[in-house]
Amino acid sequence: MSDILLELKDVTAGYARDIDVLTQINLRVHRGEIAGLIGLNGAGKSTLIKTICGFLTPKEGSVLFEGRNMSGIKPHQLIDHGICCIPQESSLFPFLNVEENLLLPIQSRRSLKNNSWQERYEEVLELFPILKEKRYQAAGELSGGQQKQLEFAKVWIIQPRLCLVDEPSIGLSPKIAEEVFVWLEKFTQDGMGVLLIDHNVRRVVEMSQNVYVLSLGKITASGNQEMFKNDLHGQVKEWLGLNY
Repeated sequence: MSDILLELKDVTAGYARDIDVLTQINLRVHRGEIAGLIGLNGAGKSTLIKTICGFLTPKEGSVLFEGRNMSGIKPHQLIDHGICCIPQESSLFPFLNVEENLLLPIQSRRSLKNNSWQERYEEVLELFPILKEKRYQAAGELSGGQQKQLEFAKVWIIQPRLCLVDEPSIGLSPKIAEEVFVWLEKFTQDGMGVLLIDHNVRRVVEMSQNVYVLSLGKITASGNQEMFKNDLHGQVKEWLGLNY
């Protein structure tokens, strides 16, 4: 079995017929590894996530998951294929309590509709003790950091094969942001693949086995972590086409 979970092959996509936001994107995410995607605001990072998740259908190229063409998949079908997304905006139901938010993914994924869900639920509460304490509190009443924990706990409870993570540390304190990155590394320990987008470029490079630089909708550089270690600031400036 190939260790490639997600592969984008020559993907071109956009919101209007004659305007492409992404052009000829080639990218891979492997099992048990983090692939980092870095780029300026407006480079097309969130559009790339939307294309993988089926909100946009590629104009050209294909999105492959475990070798199968998933181009144009319906977003609500992702979870049944073992794919989860932690978006930049909250995906929580604010008027449902913590427990109800945690159990929603279990109810929607067929493979978890058995007695094992209770064990998984208890495990999550042990990993995220603040959620155990507040499990009957409305999600919308949690702090920003606690809501982010709930987002990650929802992923942990169903343990998908691939997780797409868009700007997980934005708006968080440095302490909570660092906890977020630790959770991502835990995700990969059991073979989950992660595509990570975050404005903290240095931290993304430190965590990622492979890094992709996106500039104006094109991959302008890619390589393993070693390529990005020396003179990271200067290299990123060059790859993003910055002149200052």
